[in-house]
Amino acid sequence: MTTETLLTVRDLSLEVARTGHAVVSNVNFDIAAGEIFGIVGESGSGKTLATRALISLLPQAIAVTGGSVAYKGRDVMGMKSRELRRLRGAEIGVVFQEPMTSLNPSMTIGRQLEEGLALHTKLSAEERRERILDMLKRVGIGDPEGALTAYPHEFSGGMRQRIMLASVMLLKPALLIADEPTTALDAVIQRDVMELMVELTRAEGTAVLLISHDLPMVARYTSRIVVMEKGVIVEQGRTADLLEAPKHPYTKKLLSSLPFRGELRVIDTSKAPMVSARNIVVDYAGRKSLLRKAGSKRALHGVSIDIHEGEVVALVGGSGSGKTTLGRTIAGLVKESEGQIRFQGRSRDEDWIDYRLNCQMVFQDPYSSLDPRMTIEALVEEALRLVPGLDAEAKRKRAHETLEEVGLGVDYADRYPHELSGGQRQRVAIARAIARRPRFLIADEPVSALDVTVRAQVLDLFSDLQKRYGFSCLFISHDLGVVEQVADRVVVMQDGRIIEQGDRDTIFDSPKEAYTRRLLSAIPALDQNAQGGVSLKWRLEA
Repeated sequence: MTTETLLTVRDLSLEVARTGHAVVSNVNFDIAAGEIFGIVGESGSGKTLATRALISLLPQAIAVTGGSVAYKGRDVMGMKSRELRRLRGAEIGVVFQEPMTSLNPSMTIGRQLEEGLALHTKLSAEERRERILDMLKRVGIGDPEGALTAYPHEFSGGMRQRIMLASVMLLKPALLIADEPTTALDAVIQRDVMELMVELTRAEGTAVLLISHDLPMVARYTSRIVVMEKGVIVEQGRTADLLEAPKHPYTKKLLSSLPFRGELRVIDTSKAPMVSARNIVVDYAGRKSLLRKAGSKRALHGVSIDIHEGEVVALVGGSGSGKTTLGRTIAGLVKESEGQIRFQGRSRDEDWIDYRLNCQMVFQDPYSSLDPRMTIEALVEEALRLVPGLDAEAKRKRAHETLEEVGLGVDYADRYPHELSGGQRQRVAIARAIARRPRFLIADEPVSALDVTVRAQVLDLFSDLQKRYGFSCLFISHDLGVVEQVADRVVVMQDGRIIEQGDRDTIFDSPKEAYTRRLLSAIPALDQNAQGGVSLKWRLEA
């Protein structure tokens, strides 16, 4: 790696223009040519605003109050609009967090990829097409020719992020800013996208500024990192040194919030399972048109699973593996085409109301699952509507008790969902699920959208409640680090089938299937040390 400095940031400070509230204060760092540099911190730490200021892409409400940004010795803050347009894309590329909002839904992929080349190069139309097709092949798009005429909604999240990478790397920028580029992706796709990014940038000698709250991912790929809290850099240095021996309490807090394996519990499996699904088949109807009959797509191929009393069974697999479909089918939100689901030894359909009251679900996105017109108290009370023997006062009392149990308290009873943070909304979703004291809970990606410290708090809360009430749980997740912390048993799904299952330690330490090994190789094994730091060892690697 060359020691030439590519980007220099000195005393960068930002504030909300209307109120004067400081959001970033005195940020300093340098990035060398060809270096992979990381910025980590939770939501609200100012990392995204600080990096948007590097190319003058700040929202209108945010004002620069001090500092300087120099790119190859040139003052970015003093550049005129025409100079900035030449800089953005051609020399500094940006990959944003959510590709679906970054890609234009009304334009074909081909037109969007060609746009930058037409603006910043003098290539002919045929040369642009050849370069685009070559780049689509390099990023792993199976049918590059077909992709040119396709639209963003026709691709999965991982494929869309690959297309975003292709659009940025087509111009061979000297610096790539990657803002949470893999947050919404499962572990395998996340690793594939990151490996692809590193491969492309190294081939072109591109430096990378990687922004993320995913510490293990940043640790794997960066040489140096900066840790931000509330708009201030609290610590920076070589990645390995900082992880091994962090000095600032906030860095130690972030590292201690990573999921670690606990002791494996002994579950009594001699009794009949709490929930038993046998040979579940789910077919989704296809679209029909004037010239084509409606076909169907099989999402689940004869899946069988048992969840015993007090057991936490983790259902894992990549996107599209069928794990959410299985969870929704067991919950009764999707109708099975074939198979049977039994609850406490009898058919679920024998007493459907009792089953639905005893089977509760925590969804991935609490903001879309909580009614925005209802107060928090009303949302929790709603779960108690059909509980016999509870009058209005008793329901109100139970709702307040449940809010206390999930760490919110009565002070939150009169608030609305939009007044809460993501972690607080997830606590409300858990409160709704446990208010009736169900026997069985389905948690579908309950912490995937949360910051590392908030995720740790919600997982601790979940474990405490599970021990207190002893409910059985089907825990659906693509984050195997989280699964390693909470699960008693792990079931691995691929393409609508269960390919491997066993107790947590057996699956994590001695996986048999190649797909399970691939899943596990995407997450680190973490060990805490006496200095409050961690050592990361990547699993199943020689």
